[in-house]
Amino acid sequence: MIEADPVAAHCDLTQESDPKSLSPGLIAALASASLLEACGGGGGGGSGASTSVATPNVPVATPPLASLTQAEAARFLLQAGLAASDADIQFIQTNGKEAWINQQASLTSSMSRVDWLVATNDGVAANMNSDVGLNNVLWHHLLAEQNQFVQRIALFWSEFFVVSVLGLPVAWRQFMAASYMDTLEKNALGNFKDLLKAVTLSPGMGEYLSLAGSQKADPTTSRHPDENYAREVMQLFTIGLYQLNLDGSAVIGADGQPVPTYTQSDVMGLAAAFTGWNFSGSNSTYAYATTPMVMNESLHQSSTSNAFLGVTIPSGTTGAKSLDLIISTLFNHPNVAPFVCKQMIQRLVSSNPSPAYVSRVSKVFNDNGSGVRGDLLAVVKAVLLDAEAAQDVTVSIGKIREPMLRFVQWARTFNASTATGAWAIGDTSDPASRLNQSPMRSPTVFNFFEPNYSPPNLSLNSQALVAPEMQIVNESSVAGYLNFLQQFVTSGVSDVGSSYVNEVAIAANTTLLIARLNLLLTANQLSANTLNALSSSLNTFSTATAASILNKVHAAVFLVMASPDYQVMR
Repeated sequence: MIEADPVAAHCDLTQESDPKSLSPGLIAALASASLLEACGGGGGGGSGASTSVATPNVPVATPPLASLTQAEAARFLLQAGLAASDADIQFIQTNGKEAWINQQASLTSSMSRVDWLVATNDGVAANMNSDVGLNNVLWHHLLAEQNQFVQRIALFWSEFFVVSVLGLPVAWRQFMAASYMDTLEKNALGNFKDLLKAVTLSPGMGEYLSLAGSQKADPTTSRHPDENYAREVMQLFTIGLYQLNLDGSAVIGADGQPVPTYTQSDVMGLAAAFTGWNFSGSNSTYAYATTPMVMNESLHQSSTSNAFLGVTIPSGTTGAKSLDLIISTLFNHPNVAPFVCKQMIQRLVSSNPSPAYVSRVSKVFNDNGSGVRGDLLAVVKAVLLDAEAAQDVTVSIGKIREPMLRFVQWARTFNASTATGAWAIGDTSDPASRLNQSPMRSPTVFNFFEPNYSPPNLSLNSQALVAPEMQIVNESSVAGYLNFLQQFVTSGVSDVGSSYVNEVAIAANTTLLIARLNLLLTANQLSANTLNALSSSLNTFSTATAASILNKVHAAVFLVMASPDYQVMR
Protein backbone atom coordinates (compact mmCIF):
# COMPACT_ATOMS: atom_id res chain seq x y z
CA MET A 1 0.00 0.00 0.00
CA ILE A 2 1.34 3.46 -0.90
CA GLU A 3 1.44 5.81 2.03
CA ALA A 4 0.43 9.31 0.97
CA ASP A 5 -2.09 12.06 1.26
CA PRO A 6 -4.87 11.00 -1.13
CA VAL A 7 -4.86 13.10 -4.27
CA ALA A 8 -7.12 12.42 -7.22
CA ALA A 9 -6.95 14.53 -10.32
CA HIS A 10 -7.90 18.14 -9.47
CA CYS A 11 -9.08 17.26 -5.96
CA ASP A 12 -7.08 17.72 -2.77
CA LEU A 13 -8.54 15.13 -0.42
CA THR A 14 -6.23 15.64 2.53
CA GLN A 15 -8.85 17.40 4.62
CA GLU A 16 -11.30 14.52 4.39
CA SER A 17 -9.11 11.40 4.39
CA ASP A 18 -6.52 9.69 6.46
CA PRO A 19 -3.25 11.31 5.30
CA LYS A 20 -1.36 8.08 5.81
CA SER A 21 -3.40 5.78 3.57
CA LEU A 22 -4.34 5.94 -0.07
CA SER A 23 -7.77 4.52 -0.87
CA PRO A 24 -7.96 3.27 -4.46
CA GLY A 25 -11.74 3.06 -4.26
CA LEU A 26 -12.11 6.68 -3.21
CA ILE A 27 -9.62 7.85 -5.80
CA ALA A 28 -11.38 5.75 -8.42
CA ALA A 29 -14.72 7.41 -7.78
CA LEU A 30 -13.27 10.92 -7.85
CA ALA A 31 -11.01 10.24 -10.82
CA SER A 32 -13.97 8.83 -12.74
CA ALA A 33 -16.01 11.95 -12.08
CA SER A 34 -13.08 14.18 -12.96
CA LEU A 35 -12.36 12.30 -16.17
CA LEU A 36 -15.96 12.62 -17.28
CA GLU A 37 -15.91 16.30 -16.40
CA ALA A 38 -12.68 16.81 -18.32
CA CYS A 39 -14.31 15.25 -21.36
CA GLY A 40 -17.36 17.43 -21.37
CA GLY A 41 -19.49 16.86 -18.27
CA GLY A 42 -21.10 14.08 -16.30
CA GLY A 43 -24.35 12.19 -16.65
CA GLY A 44 -27.68 13.80 -17.34
CA GLY A 45 -26.52 15.58 -20.46
CA GLY A 46 -23.68 17.52 -18.86
CA SER A 47 -23.55 21.29 -18.95
CA GLY A 48 -19.81 21.83 -18.88
CA ALA A 49 -18.01 22.73 -22.08
CA SER A 50 -15.48 20.29 -23.43
CA THR A 51 -11.97 21.10 -22.31
CA SER A 52 -10.11 18.29 -24.01
CA VAL A 53 -11.69 16.83 -27.11
CA ALA A 54 -13.00 19.53 -29.38
CA THR A 55 -12.81 20.92 -32.86
CA PRO A 56 -9.41 22.65 -33.14
CA ASN A 57 -8.87 26.25 -34.09
CA VAL A 58 -6.91 27.28 -37.14
CA PRO A 59 -3.49 25.65 -36.66
CA VAL A 60 -0.51 27.70 -35.76
CA ALA A 61 2.72 27.30 -37.66
CA THR A 62 4.99 24.47 -36.63
CA PRO A 63 7.81 26.02 -34.60
CA PRO A 64 11.24 26.07 -36.21
CA LEU A 65 13.68 23.37 -35.16
CA ALA A 66 15.77 25.62 -32.94
CA SER A 67 12.76 26.73 -30.89
CA LEU A 68 11.42 23.28 -29.95
CA THR A 69 11.13 23.00 -26.19
CA GLN A 70 11.46 19.81 -24.17
CA ALA A 71 7.69 19.79 -23.72
CA GLU A 72 7.07 20.16 -27.46
CA ALA A 73 9.46 17.31 -28.20
CA ALA A 74 7.86 15.15 -25.51
CA ARG A 75 4.36 15.88 -26.82
CA PHE A 76 5.41 14.78 -30.29
CA LEU A 77 6.87 11.56 -28.90
CA LEU A 78 3.63 10.79 -27.07
CA GLN A 79 1.75 11.16 -30.36
CA ALA A 80 4.25 9.37 -32.59
CA GLY A 81 5.55 6.68 -30.29
CA LEU A 82 4.92 4.82 -27.08
CA ALA A 83 6.84 6.94 -24.56
CA ALA A 84 9.15 9.92 -24.20
CA SER A 85 12.70 9.49 -22.96
CA ASP A 86 15.47 11.98 -22.15
CA ALA A 87 17.48 10.70 -25.11
CA ASP A 88 14.63 10.97 -27.61
CA ILE A 89 13.69 14.44 -26.40
CA GLN A 90 17.28 15.57 -26.88
CA PHE A 91 17.45 13.93 -30.31
CA ILE A 92 14.36 15.77 -31.50
CA GLN A 93 15.53 19.09 -30.10
CA THR A 94 18.81 18.64 -31.95
CA ASN A 95 17.68 17.00 -35.19
CA GLY A 96 13.95 17.62 -35.52
CA LYS A 97 10.79 15.54 -35.63
CA GLU A 98 11.13 14.18 -39.13
CA ALA A 99 14.68 13.04 -38.47
CA TRP A 100 13.39 11.04 -35.48
CA ILE A 101 10.69 9.45 -37.64
CA ASN A 102 13.24 8.54 -40.31
CA GLN A 103 15.64 7.09 -37.76
CA GLN A 104 12.89 5.06 -36.10
CA ALA A 105 11.42 3.88 -39.41
CA SER A 106 14.78 2.37 -40.32
CA LEU A 107 14.82 0.13 -37.23
CA THR A 108 13.56 -3.44 -37.21
CA SER A 109 12.49 -5.72 -34.40
CA SER A 110 15.08 -8.02 -32.88
CA MET A 111 13.02 -10.96 -34.12
CA SER A 112 9.55 -11.58 -35.47
CA ARG A 113 6.77 -12.64 -33.16
CA VAL A 114 6.58 -16.02 -34.87
CA ASP A 115 10.31 -16.54 -34.37
CA TRP A 116 9.89 -15.57 -30.72
CA LEU A 117 7.26 -18.28 -30.24
CA VAL A 118 9.54 -20.81 -31.89
CA ALA A 119 12.52 -19.74 -29.78
CA THR A 120 10.53 -20.04 -26.56
CA ASN A 121 9.30 -23.53 -27.49
CA ASP A 122 5.67 -22.50 -27.73
CA GLY A 123 5.27 -24.52 -30.92
CA VAL A 124 5.26 -27.89 -29.18
CA ALA A 125 2.32 -30.23 -29.72
CA ALA A 126 0.98 -29.67 -26.21
CA ASN A 127 0.23 -26.04 -27.14
CA MET A 128 -1.59 -26.85 -30.37
CA ASN A 129 -5.03 -25.89 -29.08
CA SER A 130 -4.12 -22.90 -26.93
CA ASP A 131 -2.76 -19.39 -27.21
CA VAL A 132 0.24 -20.06 -24.98
CA GLY A 133 2.98 -17.50 -25.57
CA LEU A 134 0.86 -14.99 -27.48
CA ASN A 135 0.39 -12.44 -24.69
CA ASN A 136 4.09 -12.69 -23.86
CA VAL A 137 5.31 -11.90 -27.35
CA LEU A 138 2.77 -9.13 -27.93
CA TRP A 139 3.78 -7.36 -24.72
CA HIS A 140 7.47 -7.89 -25.42
CA HIS A 141 7.26 -6.07 -28.72
CA LEU A 142 5.21 -3.22 -27.28
CA LEU A 143 7.33 -2.78 -24.17
CA ALA A 144 10.85 -3.62 -25.23
CA GLU A 145 11.58 -3.46 -28.97
CA GLN A 146 13.70 -0.47 -29.97
CA ASN A 147 11.51 0.57 -32.93
CA GLN A 148 8.74 2.14 -30.85
CA PHE A 149 7.47 4.25 -33.75
CA VAL A 150 6.93 1.19 -35.94
CA GLN A 151 5.33 -0.65 -33.01
CA ARG A 152 2.94 2.27 -32.47
CA ILE A 153 1.84 2.35 -36.11
CA ALA A 154 1.48 -1.44 -36.22
CA LEU A 155 -0.73 -1.21 -33.14
CA PHE A 156 -2.87 1.36 -34.94
CA TRP A 157 -3.30 -1.01 -37.87
CA SER A 158 -4.27 -3.81 -35.47
CA GLU A 159 -7.17 -1.61 -34.34
CA PHE A 160 -8.11 -0.76 -37.92
CA PHE A 161 -7.72 -4.16 -39.63
CA VAL A 162 -9.05 -5.95 -36.58
CA VAL A 163 -8.29 -9.60 -35.95
CA SER A 164 -8.85 -10.84 -32.42
CA VAL A 165 -7.52 -14.07 -30.97
CA LEU A 166 -10.97 -14.39 -29.39
CA GLY A 167 -12.28 -15.12 -32.88
CA LEU A 168 -9.63 -17.68 -33.83
CA PRO A 169 -11.00 -21.02 -32.52
CA VAL A 170 -8.41 -23.03 -34.45
CA ALA A 171 -5.22 -24.97 -33.89
CA TRP A 172 -2.07 -22.91 -33.36
CA ARG A 173 -4.04 -19.71 -32.85
CA GLN A 174 -1.08 -18.07 -31.08
CA PHE A 175 1.00 -18.49 -34.25
CA MET A 176 -1.85 -17.25 -36.41
CA ALA A 177 -2.25 -14.09 -34.32
CA ALA A 178 1.50 -13.53 -34.01
CA SER A 179 1.94 -13.92 -37.76
CA TYR A 180 -0.85 -11.41 -38.35
CA MET A 181 0.86 -8.81 -36.18
CA ASP A 182 4.13 -9.50 -37.99
CA THR A 183 2.31 -8.84 -41.27
CA LEU A 184 0.99 -5.53 -39.97
CA GLU A 185 4.42 -4.49 -38.70
CA LYS A 186 6.14 -5.45 -41.95
CA ASN A 187 3.69 -3.37 -44.01
CA ALA A 188 2.96 -0.62 -41.47
CA LEU A 189 4.91 2.06 -43.32
CA GLY A 190 4.83 0.63 -46.84
CA ASN A 191 2.05 1.11 -49.36
CA PHE A 192 -1.60 0.76 -48.36
CA LYS A 193 -2.29 -1.38 -51.43
CA ASP A 194 0.31 -3.92 -50.36
CA LEU A 195 -0.92 -3.81 -46.78
CA LEU A 196 -4.51 -4.45 -47.87
CA LYS A 197 -3.49 -7.45 -49.99
CA ALA A 198 -1.29 -8.89 -47.21
CA VAL A 199 -4.14 -8.53 -44.72
CA THR A 200 -6.59 -10.17 -47.11
CA LEU A 201 -4.37 -13.22 -47.66
CA SER A 202 -3.29 -13.62 -44.04
CA PRO A 203 -4.58 -16.82 -42.43
CA GLY A 204 -5.58 -14.78 -39.38
CA MET A 205 -7.97 -12.60 -41.35
CA GLY A 206 -9.03 -15.61 -43.41
CA GLU A 207 -10.17 -17.36 -40.26
CA TYR A 208 -11.50 -14.33 -38.38
CA LEU A 209 -13.82 -13.13 -41.14
CA SER A 210 -14.35 -16.55 -42.77
CA LEU A 211 -12.75 -15.83 -46.12
CA ALA A 212 -10.72 -19.03 -45.79
CA GLY A 213 -12.68 -21.85 -47.39
CA SER A 214 -15.27 -19.67 -49.12
CA GLN A 215 -16.54 -21.55 -52.17
CA LYS A 216 -18.33 -20.66 -55.37
CA ALA A 217 -22.11 -20.80 -55.53
CA ASP A 218 -23.78 -24.18 -55.93
CA PRO A 219 -27.48 -23.94 -56.92
CA THR A 220 -28.04 -27.64 -56.24
CA THR A 221 -27.27 -27.19 -52.54
CA SER A 222 -28.30 -23.51 -52.31
CA ARG A 223 -24.74 -22.65 -51.31
CA HIS A 224 -23.68 -19.03 -51.65
CA PRO A 225 -20.22 -17.48 -51.30
CA ASP A 226 -19.46 -16.28 -47.80
CA GLU A 227 -20.13 -12.52 -47.61
CA ASN A 228 -18.45 -11.74 -44.29
CA TYR A 229 -15.07 -10.46 -45.50
CA ALA A 230 -16.56 -8.86 -48.62
CA ARG A 231 -18.79 -6.71 -46.43
CA GLU A 232 -16.21 -5.81 -43.79
CA VAL A 233 -13.39 -5.05 -46.20
CA MET A 234 -15.58 -2.30 -47.59
CA GLN A 235 -17.35 -1.14 -44.44
CA LEU A 236 -14.40 -1.17 -42.02
CA PHE A 237 -11.15 -1.49 -43.95
CA THR A 238 -11.37 0.75 -47.02
CA ILE A 239 -14.37 2.85 -48.02
CA GLY A 240 -16.88 2.94 -45.17
CA LEU A 241 -20.65 3.08 -45.37
CA TYR A 242 -21.05 6.50 -46.99
CA GLN A 243 -19.36 8.47 -49.71
CA LEU A 244 -16.89 10.99 -48.31
CA ASN A 245 -15.46 14.30 -49.31
CA LEU A 246 -11.69 14.69 -49.08
CA ASP A 247 -12.05 16.27 -45.64
CA GLY A 248 -13.90 13.25 -44.24
CA SER A 249 -17.37 14.78 -44.31
CA ALA A 250 -20.22 12.78 -45.81
CA VAL A 251 -21.45 13.45 -49.33
CA ILE A 252 -25.11 14.44 -49.06
CA GLY A 253 -27.55 13.36 -51.74
CA ALA A 254 -30.57 15.15 -53.18
CA ASP A 255 -32.73 13.60 -50.46
CA GLY A 256 -30.64 15.28 -47.77
CA GLN A 257 -29.16 11.96 -46.62
CA PRO A 258 -25.59 10.60 -46.83
CA VAL A 259 -24.94 8.69 -50.05
CA PRO A 260 -24.14 4.98 -49.48
CA THR A 261 -20.88 3.66 -50.91
CA TYR A 262 -22.14 0.18 -51.75
CA THR A 263 -25.23 -2.00 -51.96
CA GLN A 264 -26.01 -5.61 -51.12
CA SER A 265 -25.46 -6.37 -54.80
CA ASP A 266 -21.89 -5.09 -54.46
CA VAL A 267 -21.35 -7.32 -51.42
CA MET A 268 -22.58 -10.36 -53.34
CA GLY A 269 -20.44 -9.62 -56.39
CA LEU A 270 -17.35 -9.04 -54.28
CA ALA A 271 -17.97 -12.19 -52.23
CA ALA A 272 -18.14 -14.26 -55.41
CA ALA A 273 -14.89 -12.75 -56.68
CA PHE A 274 -13.21 -13.65 -53.35
CA THR A 275 -14.03 -17.36 -53.50
CA GLY A 276 -11.38 -20.09 -53.67
CA TRP A 277 -8.89 -18.88 -51.06
CA ASN A 278 -7.93 -21.22 -48.23
CA PHE A 279 -5.13 -22.16 -45.87
CA SER A 280 -1.88 -23.35 -47.40
CA GLY A 281 -1.89 -26.73 -45.66
CA SER A 282 -3.21 -28.83 -42.80
CA ASN A 283 -3.24 -27.71 -39.19
CA SER A 284 -0.96 -30.53 -38.07
CA THR A 285 1.82 -27.96 -37.66
CA TYR A 286 1.77 -24.20 -37.15
CA ALA A 287 3.11 -23.56 -40.66
CA TYR A 288 -0.41 -23.22 -42.07
CA ALA A 289 -1.13 -20.44 -39.56
CA THR A 290 1.85 -18.34 -40.66
CA THR A 291 1.73 -18.76 -44.44
CA PRO A 292 -0.44 -16.65 -46.78
CA MET A 293 -3.56 -18.34 -48.10
CA VAL A 294 -3.49 -20.02 -51.51
CA MET A 295 -6.02 -20.26 -54.35
CA ASN A 296 -7.96 -23.37 -55.26
CA GLU A 297 -9.24 -22.54 -58.72
CA SER A 298 -11.81 -25.33 -58.65
CA LEU A 299 -13.61 -23.48 -55.83
CA HIS A 300 -13.34 -20.02 -57.37
CA GLN A 301 -16.46 -18.61 -59.02
CA SER A 302 -15.24 -17.91 -62.54
CA SER A 303 -18.08 -19.34 -64.60
CA THR A 304 -19.92 -16.04 -64.34
CA SER A 305 -18.80 -12.44 -64.28
CA ASN A 306 -18.56 -10.81 -60.87
CA ALA A 307 -19.55 -7.16 -60.55
CA PHE A 308 -19.08 -4.74 -57.64
CA LEU A 309 -18.53 -0.99 -57.19
CA GLY A 310 -19.01 -0.35 -60.91
CA VAL A 311 -16.32 -2.87 -61.92
CA THR A 312 -17.01 -6.17 -63.68
CA ILE A 313 -14.57 -9.06 -63.50
CA PRO A 314 -15.14 -11.12 -66.65
CA SER A 315 -16.00 -14.78 -66.49
CA GLY A 316 -12.98 -17.04 -66.81
CA THR A 317 -10.80 -14.73 -64.69
CA THR A 318 -8.56 -16.66 -62.31
CA GLY A 319 -8.81 -16.25 -58.56
CA ALA A 320 -5.41 -14.58 -58.29
CA LYS A 321 -6.21 -12.11 -61.06
CA SER A 322 -9.62 -11.45 -59.50
CA LEU A 323 -7.91 -10.59 -56.21
CA ASP A 324 -5.60 -8.12 -57.91
CA LEU A 325 -8.61 -6.42 -59.54
CA ILE A 326 -10.44 -6.33 -56.20
CA ILE A 327 -7.48 -4.79 -54.37
CA SER A 328 -6.92 -2.21 -57.12
CA THR A 329 -10.60 -1.25 -57.19
CA LEU A 330 -10.80 -0.76 -53.45
CA PHE A 331 -7.41 0.94 -53.24
CA ASN A 332 -8.32 3.51 -55.90
CA HIS A 333 -11.74 4.36 -54.47
CA PRO A 334 -11.87 8.08 -53.53
CA ASN A 335 -13.18 7.25 -50.05
CA VAL A 336 -10.05 5.40 -48.97
CA ALA A 337 -7.89 8.45 -48.26
CA PRO A 338 -10.29 10.32 -45.94
CA PHE A 339 -11.62 7.09 -44.39
CA VAL A 340 -8.16 5.85 -43.41
CA CYS A 341 -6.50 9.18 -42.69
CA LYS A 342 -9.15 10.50 -40.32
CA GLN A 343 -8.96 7.37 -38.19
CA MET A 344 -5.17 7.54 -38.11
CA ILE A 345 -5.37 11.13 -36.87
CA GLN A 346 -7.90 10.07 -34.24
CA ARG A 347 -5.67 7.32 -32.88
CA LEU A 348 -2.45 9.35 -32.87
CA VAL A 349 -3.43 12.98 -32.30
CA SER A 350 -7.02 14.10 -31.81
CA SER A 351 -10.50 12.59 -31.69
CA ASN A 352 -11.96 15.55 -33.56
CA PRO A 353 -9.52 16.76 -36.23
CA SER A 354 -10.58 19.72 -38.29
CA PRO A 355 -11.84 19.02 -41.83
CA ALA A 356 -8.83 20.94 -43.14
CA TYR A 357 -6.45 18.64 -41.24
CA VAL A 358 -8.12 15.53 -42.66
CA SER A 359 -8.04 17.05 -46.14
CA ARG A 360 -4.32 17.87 -45.95
CA VAL A 361 -3.44 14.32 -44.93
CA SER A 362 -5.82 12.80 -47.49
CA LYS A 363 -4.09 14.71 -50.26
CA VAL A 364 -0.79 13.14 -49.23
CA PHE A 365 -2.41 9.69 -49.31
CA ASN A 366 -3.59 10.38 -52.86
CA ASP A 367 -0.19 11.72 -53.94
CA ASN A 368 2.96 11.73 -51.80
CA GLY A 369 4.43 14.50 -53.93
CA SER A 370 6.04 12.08 -56.36
CA GLY A 371 2.87 10.69 -57.89
CA VAL A 372 2.61 7.71 -55.54
CA ARG A 373 -0.74 6.86 -53.98
CA GLY A 374 -0.96 5.10 -50.61
CA ASP A 375 2.59 5.84 -49.36
CA LEU A 376 2.01 5.17 -45.66
CA LEU A 377 5.26 6.63 -44.35
CA ALA A 378 4.37 9.87 -46.11
CA VAL A 379 0.85 9.70 -44.68
CA VAL A 380 2.04 9.12 -41.12
CA LYS A 381 4.47 12.02 -41.48
CA ALA A 382 1.63 14.19 -42.75
CA VAL A 383 -0.41 13.29 -39.66
CA LEU A 384 2.37 13.88 -37.14
CA LEU A 385 4.10 16.87 -38.71
CA ASP A 386 0.95 18.82 -39.48
CA ALA A 387 0.70 22.21 -37.79
CA GLU A 388 -2.54 21.18 -36.11
CA ALA A 389 -0.80 18.29 -34.32
CA ALA A 390 1.67 20.79 -32.86
CA GLN A 391 -0.82 23.43 -31.73
CA ASP A 392 -0.37 25.04 -28.34
CA VAL A 393 -1.81 22.63 -25.79
CA THR A 394 -4.10 25.35 -24.45
CA VAL A 395 -6.21 24.81 -27.56
CA SER A 396 -8.97 22.32 -26.82
CA ILE A 397 -7.94 19.30 -28.84
CA GLY A 398 -6.95 15.81 -27.87
CA LYS A 399 -8.06 12.30 -27.06
CA ILE A 400 -8.35 9.82 -24.21
CA ARG A 401 -5.24 7.71 -23.77
CA GLU A 402 -6.05 4.08 -24.42
CA PRO A 403 -5.60 2.04 -21.22
CA MET A 404 -3.08 -0.38 -22.70
CA LEU A 405 -1.04 2.54 -24.05
CA ARG A 406 -0.86 3.95 -20.51
CA PHE A 407 0.63 0.70 -19.31
CA VAL A 408 3.08 0.54 -22.23
CA GLN A 409 4.12 4.14 -21.56
CA TRP A 410 4.78 3.36 -17.91
CA ALA A 411 6.98 0.40 -18.81
CA ARG A 412 9.01 2.29 -21.40
CA THR A 413 9.28 5.53 -19.43
CA PHE A 414 10.67 3.80 -16.36
CA ASN A 415 12.75 1.20 -18.20
CA ALA A 416 10.77 -1.76 -16.93
CA SER A 417 12.54 -5.07 -17.36
CA THR A 418 11.83 -8.74 -16.92
CA ALA A 419 13.71 -10.98 -14.52
CA THR A 420 12.89 -14.12 -16.50
CA GLY A 421 12.66 -12.88 -20.08
CA ALA A 422 9.07 -14.08 -20.24
CA TRP A 423 7.19 -10.74 -20.17
CA ALA A 424 4.41 -12.68 -18.44
CA ILE A 425 1.90 -9.85 -18.13
CA GLY A 426 -0.92 -11.94 -19.52
CA ASP A 427 -4.37 -10.86 -20.63
CA THR A 428 -5.29 -7.38 -19.34
CA SER A 429 -8.88 -7.37 -20.60
CA ASP A 430 -10.67 -7.59 -17.24
CA PRO A 431 -12.27 -4.16 -16.61
CA ALA A 432 -12.64 -4.72 -12.88
CA SER A 433 -9.01 -5.52 -12.12
CA ARG A 434 -6.94 -4.62 -15.17
CA LEU A 435 -7.19 -2.42 -18.29
CA ASN A 436 -10.43 -3.37 -20.09
CA GLN A 437 -8.17 -3.76 -23.12
CA SER A 438 -5.40 -6.11 -24.23
CA PRO A 439 -3.48 -6.41 -27.52
CA MET A 440 -5.30 -8.47 -30.17
CA ARG A 441 -8.25 -9.15 -27.87
CA SER A 442 -10.91 -6.85 -29.26
CA PRO A 443 -14.38 -8.21 -28.46
CA THR A 444 -15.58 -7.59 -32.04
CA VAL A 445 -14.34 -6.68 -35.51
CA PHE A 446 -15.40 -3.10 -34.68
CA ASN A 447 -12.38 -2.71 -32.37
CA PHE A 448 -12.50 -1.91 -28.66
CA PHE A 449 -14.30 1.34 -29.55
CA GLU A 450 -15.75 2.84 -32.70
CA PRO A 451 -14.36 5.99 -34.39
CA ASN A 452 -17.68 7.83 -34.30
CA TYR A 453 -18.64 7.02 -30.72
CA SER A 454 -19.92 9.99 -28.73
CA PRO A 455 -20.82 9.50 -25.04
CA PRO A 456 -24.61 9.95 -24.93
CA ASN A 457 -24.77 11.68 -21.54
CA LEU A 458 -21.93 14.16 -22.00
CA SER A 459 -21.90 17.61 -23.50
CA LEU A 460 -19.61 16.24 -26.21
CA ASN A 461 -22.64 14.60 -27.75
CA SER A 462 -24.66 17.79 -27.84
CA GLN A 463 -21.69 19.50 -29.50
CA ALA A 464 -21.54 16.78 -32.19
CA LEU A 465 -18.08 15.75 -30.99
CA VAL A 466 -16.75 12.23 -30.58
CA ALA A 467 -14.56 10.55 -27.96
CA PRO A 468 -14.02 6.98 -29.20
CA GLU A 469 -11.99 5.75 -26.23
CA MET A 470 -14.77 6.79 -23.86
CA GLN A 471 -16.72 3.77 -25.13
CA ILE A 472 -14.65 1.59 -22.77
CA VAL A 473 -14.67 4.04 -19.86
CA ASN A 474 -17.12 3.32 -17.05
CA GLU A 475 -17.15 3.16 -13.26
CA SER A 476 -15.81 -0.39 -13.27
CA SER A 477 -13.03 0.22 -15.77
CA VAL A 478 -11.86 3.41 -14.02
CA ALA A 479 -11.61 1.63 -10.68
CA GLY A 480 -10.02 -1.39 -12.34
CA TYR A 481 -7.40 0.77 -14.04
CA LEU A 482 -6.50 2.54 -10.81
CA ASN A 483 -6.20 -0.70 -8.88
CA PHE A 484 -4.04 -2.22 -11.61
CA LEU A 485 -2.06 1.03 -11.81
CA GLN A 486 -1.26 0.84 -8.12
CA GLN A 487 -0.14 -2.76 -8.59
CA PHE A 488 2.20 -2.27 -11.50
CA VAL A 489 3.63 1.02 -10.25
CA THR A 490 4.52 -0.37 -6.83
CA SER A 491 5.34 -4.00 -7.46
CA GLY A 492 5.19 -4.59 -11.21
CA VAL A 493 3.25 -7.34 -12.97
CA SER A 494 4.49 -10.90 -12.72
CA ASP A 495 8.13 -10.80 -13.85
CA VAL A 496 8.02 -7.20 -15.15
CA GLY A 497 8.89 -4.20 -12.97
CA SER A 498 10.95 -1.04 -12.58
CA SER A 499 13.41 0.22 -9.97
CA TYR A 500 12.89 3.90 -10.95
CA VAL A 501 16.62 4.66 -10.82
CA ASN A 502 16.39 8.15 -12.34
CA GLU A 503 13.40 9.16 -10.24
CA VAL A 504 14.85 7.86 -6.98
CA ALA A 505 17.96 9.97 -7.59
CA ILE A 506 15.95 13.21 -7.42
CA ALA A 507 13.04 12.17 -5.20
CA ALA A 508 14.22 14.18 -2.19
CA ASN A 509 13.40 17.28 -4.22
CA THR A 510 9.64 17.19 -4.76
CA THR A 511 9.73 19.97 -7.34
CA LEU A 512 12.27 18.15 -9.51
CA LEU A 513 10.44 14.84 -9.21
CA ILE A 514 7.11 16.30 -10.27
CA ALA A 515 8.73 18.25 -13.09
CA ARG A 516 10.32 15.09 -14.47
CA LEU A 517 7.08 13.09 -14.36
CA ASN A 518 5.11 16.01 -15.79
CA LEU A 519 7.49 16.22 -18.76
CA LEU A 520 7.88 12.53 -19.55
CA LEU A 521 4.32 11.39 -18.86
CA THR A 522 2.24 14.39 -19.98
CA ALA A 523 4.54 16.76 -21.91
CA ASN A 524 4.01 19.36 -19.16
CA GLN A 525 0.22 19.24 -19.36
CA LEU A 526 -0.56 18.91 -15.66
CA SER A 527 -2.73 21.82 -14.56
CA ALA A 528 -1.71 24.24 -11.83
CA ASN A 529 -4.30 22.73 -9.50
CA THR A 530 -2.96 19.23 -10.05
CA LEU A 531 0.64 20.37 -9.61
CA ASN A 532 -0.21 22.08 -6.33
CA ALA A 533 -2.11 19.06 -5.06
CA LEU A 534 0.76 16.75 -5.98
CA SER A 535 3.29 19.00 -4.29
CA SER A 536 1.25 19.26 -1.10
CA SER A 537 0.80 15.50 -0.92
CA LEU A 538 4.33 14.44 -1.83
CA ASN A 539 5.94 16.90 0.56
CA THR A 540 4.46 14.89 3.44
CA PHE A 541 6.63 11.90 2.56
CA SER A 542 9.78 11.09 4.47
CA THR A 543 12.97 10.66 2.47
CA ALA A 544 15.06 9.40 5.39
CA THR A 545 15.52 5.88 4.02
CA ALA A 546 15.81 4.20 0.64
CA ALA A 547 12.44 2.54 1.23
CA SER A 548 10.69 5.82 2.01
CA ILE A 549 12.22 7.49 -1.05
CA LEU A 550 11.02 4.67 -3.29
CA ASN A 551 7.57 4.89 -1.70
CA LYS A 552 7.46 8.59 -2.55
CA VAL A 553 8.34 7.82 -6.17
CA HIS A 554 5.65 5.16 -6.34
CA ALA A 555 3.05 7.59 -5.02
CA ALA A 556 4.14 10.33 -7.43
CA VAL A 557 3.91 8.09 -10.49
CA PHE A 558 0.57 6.68 -9.36
CA LEU A 559 -0.99 10.06 -8.73
CA VAL A 560 0.15 11.55 -12.03
CA MET A 561 -1.10 8.57 -14.03
CA ALA A 562 -4.40 8.58 -12.11
CA SER A 563 -5.15 12.20 -12.94
CA PRO A 564 -7.45 13.31 -15.77
CA ASP A 565 -4.69 15.70 -16.84
CA TYR A 566 -2.72 12.58 -17.77
CA GLN A 567 -5.55 10.39 -19.02
CA VAL A 568 -6.77 13.09 -21.42
CA MET A 569 -3.95 13.56 -23.93
CA ARG A 570 -3.87 17.03 -25.47
